[in-house]
Amino acid sequence: MAKYRVAQAGCGARGTKHIDGWMAHPDRFDLVALCELDRPKMQEAVETRGIFPALYDDADKMLADTRPDVFCFVTQPHVRLEMVELAVKYGVKGLAFEKPMATSLADAHHIRQLCRKNNIKAIVSHQQKYLTSLQKVKEVVDSGKLGEIQFIRATTQAWLSQLGTHFIDYALWAAGGGRAKSVVGHVHGKTKLSDSHPSCDYFLAEVLMEDGLRIYIECGYLAPSHLPREKFWVDNRLAVFGTHGYVWGETDGRWAMLTPDTRGQPYVQQDDDWRTQHGKVLQPLYLADFAEWLDDDTKVHPCNVEISYHGYEILEAVCISAIEKRRVDLPLDVSQCRNINERMSSELPDCLPLKE
Repeated sequence: MAKYRVAQAGCGARGTKHIDGWMAHPDRFDLVALCELDRPKMQEAVETRGIFPALYDDADKMLADTRPDVFCFVTQPHVRLEMVELAVKYGVKGLAFEKPMATSLADAHHIRQLCRKNNIKAIVSHQQKYLTSLQKVKEVVDSGKLGEIQFIRATTQAWLSQLGTHFIDYALWAAGGGRAKSVVGHVHGKTKLSDSHPSCDYFLAEVLMEDGLRIYIECGYLAPSHLPREKFWVDNRLAVFGTHGYVWGETDGRWAMLTPDTRGQPYVQQDDDWRTQHGKVLQPLYLADFAEWLDDDTKVHPCNVEISYHGYEILEAVCISAIEKRRVDLPLDVSQCRNINERMSSELPDCLPLKE
């Protein structure tokens, strides 16, 4: 097994989770450099972990000096393309970065094309697939106990570009990695368009897959809530319904199923919560699979950039459907797509908040 040299940009809350993930595999990864504009934050990250990578405040110089195999960047969405272009410039083999993969379809498409052209294996942090609750969903679906799958429903309290990008990815994963044929949708509200992860306030969609399966996804303040308000960020559910029952899993570790095995009674289980699994389980498992893919082209990572791009394309198509009041067929012609966030900002009406 090879050992890969890693350079990482970003040492914030998510950045430190990536650091811990690399450190969980000392036989597979060597974290040789870190980059962060906030020097005290970077110093704290290395001192509390007793590690000694080279420290930088410029990602270009870091990559030029260290020439790593893997470049990980944990930065705001608007600089994704810039970071990928640096990876190409310095010939990295692997990329690991956060969601959403971009803030425009044009940038997301360019990122995918750069990775294809330069044989870069890239993964996007849709790491909740490794939660025990969502793993259970996939296990039950793959077992065939649900019979013929009829539809998949995903809901998130957070807005589209925060967690919608996660859950369309998980829905595609649960569906077996198929492709979408067309979408119809509704969006409204503009307050979140000024967020670092810009988005409409509310998003509702039906996605028709090529095999006839339907995916329904709902994100934002009108989406159903399953947890207390203080658990806003983990109040998300992926549910799969079949002719013989259903299974669902939530970010905070709860899952349930109704199958012939449960004899007509739902079985509900609470596994370790998000806080427990987040740093200790998800990132190490996610990066272990990355090492396997870097070793072997056939062991494609479940969070690879191709499935991430298709999820991004689906979400974009739904927004177009809502604005233009029509069904949108896939794949999208990127050359014909204007920046969707700019369109929503200019074309969506103002929407007053709900009264308490």
